[in-house]
Amino acid sequence: MRGARGWHTLTAAIAIAALVLQLVLVVQGGRVLDETQPPGLGLRLARFVAYFTIQSNLLVAVAAAMLARDPLRDGAGFRVLRLAATVGITVTGLVHFFLLRPLLELHGADWLADKMLHMVVPLVAVVGWLAFGPRPRVDGRAVGVAFGWPIAWLAVTLAVAGLTRWVPYPFLDFREEGWGSVAVVCVGITALFGAVILGLRYADRRLTPSGTPSTTGAVPER
Repeated sequence: MRGARGWHTLTAAIAIAALVLQLVLVVQGGRVLDETQPPGLGLRLARFVAYFTIQSNLLVAVAAAMLARDPLRDGAGFRVLRLAATVGITVTGLVHFFLLRPLLELHGADWLADKMLHMVVPLVAVVGWLAFGPRPRVDGRAVGVAFGWPIAWLAVTLAVAGLTRWVPYPFLDFREEGWGSVAVVCVGITALFGAVILGLRYADRRLTPSGTPSTTGAVPER
């Protein structure tokens, strides 16, 4: 229990530090991906929260902070939050490593924030999920939300791109890449989400249970 609480505390601290550092850089006009001429502050802040990376890191921070207080926490809402956070941060790390990392030439604090958000947080979050759970916590409702959230994010992002010409990630820029290329990437990433969710659900059932859930907000296991 002490080890789990310590790991979740560390995860929350790293995620919060990464988010705060990136927010400070955004406010100061630091680079985000390949933007060389940042827009005004209001628009920079709106774009900051529009990144899937930021949203997934935020979910990890909240879920880890809750687990730091109660490593056996349970409840319908928590199950959704925990699975969505773990799935989102896993895909964030994989997409960054294979699609975005070769495109970036960041330095200093921008480089540090990028590595924390895309590599360090995914690593500690996934290790924490595997090592400490809690489990079983993956049910049908959590699966539905964890899969629906990125699809909704993608739909909103492409709609905004059509209206404003701005996309958070280069591989979604249909004006530069063409709709065919973007469609292939979207299908591939959607399949990746599905595979990660199935993998986590399988592991949730097969790995050793982490103990009896706390009575606060507890719901039946299945």
